[in-house]
Parts: sequence; C-alpha cells; structure tokens
Amino acid sequence: MPVEIEIKLKVQDLAPVREKLKELSAAPAGESLETNIFFDTRERHLLGSDCGLRLRRSRNLTTREEKLILTYKGPRAEGPVKRREEIELKVDSVEAAVDLLARLGYTRFLAFEKRRESWKLGKTTVELDTLPNLGAYVEIEAHSEAEVTRVQARLGLGHLTPIAASYPDLVARHLGERGKRETLLTF
Repeated sequence: MPVEIEIKLKVQDLAPVREKLKELSAAPAGESLETNIFFDTRERHLLGSDCGLRLRRSRNLTTREEKLILTYKGPRAEGPVKRREEIELKVDSVEAAVDLLARLGYTRFLAFEKRRESWKLGKTTVELDTLPNLGAYVEIEAHSEAEVTRVQARLGLGHLTPIAASYPDLVARHLGERGKRETLLTF
C-alpha cells in the first residue's frame, strides 16, 4: 500500500525558500498550473471518513504537457507529519473520468487552482505552492517522517508548525467565510 508522508507549511514568501533550495543544490523539477477537482457521494461518505477522491489536471508551464491523475487518499494518521494511504492512476480524459465517477455515485463538490513549483532535494520532493486568495505554502514529501523533519530544518523552516488541514479544507473554509455557496476557487 503506497503511503504519502508529508508536511505543509504556510510561508509569507516563497523566494527565500527557493533561494535556500538553490543553495542546497536542489534540482528544479518543473512548474505547473493545477486544477484539482474533488468528488464525494451526496451524503459525503468520503469526507466523513477523512478520505478524498481527486482528479488533478496538471499543465506544465514550460512544455504545456498535461497530465491527468485520479487519486484516492485514505484517512490521515495522527501526528504532525501527515501519513495516509495514496493510490494514483493516470487517466486520458477529464470528461470520461467525471462520467465514470458519476456512474459510481460521486459528484464534484469542490475545485480549485494551484500554481506549483517542484524541486528535488535528494529523494525528497519539495513543492512551492500558491493558491488564489490563500497565499504561499511549502510541502515537503519524503520516505520517512524523520527525513521530512530534517529537510524542514535544512530549509530554515524548522520554526514553523505544520498545517494539518488539507488544501480542500483550506479552500472550503475560505469559500465558506465569503458567505457564498461557491465551490470553485481560481486565479
């Protein structure tokens, strides 16, 4: 069972993190614009069990290549570093994936865009993310909790407390605070 091990940190500015990555000889791994669409049953069974079902369209900003990935995320384990089962598969068509999910009883309940700049620091992935109206975040994903924490310190971010909320949680909260029944957040 594949497991995602990561932390998310809110930062004021991505530039210092980017400079630190360069100083540590991290390799840039591309920049993309993502559209993330989340699905659930009408009764919100997935959300109720702390699970997620996402269709991500990622467009590389340099090559214009698009990738479509359908992802299931299992419930989060306790602790400051997020651990959860993650199953991903490539799909060829947004429309076909949405149709298939609808026939299985899943409907879209939330969608948002995100700009992502990816870096590789050894075997660790560091993502520099920007979300509309929500600001800048750093995600650090590695093979172990110890490595995630070590990279956080190497990036000079050891003083920051990881955010437990997922991006869908943050987006839904933001949209709810606006007082409208919006389900889409874009640049």
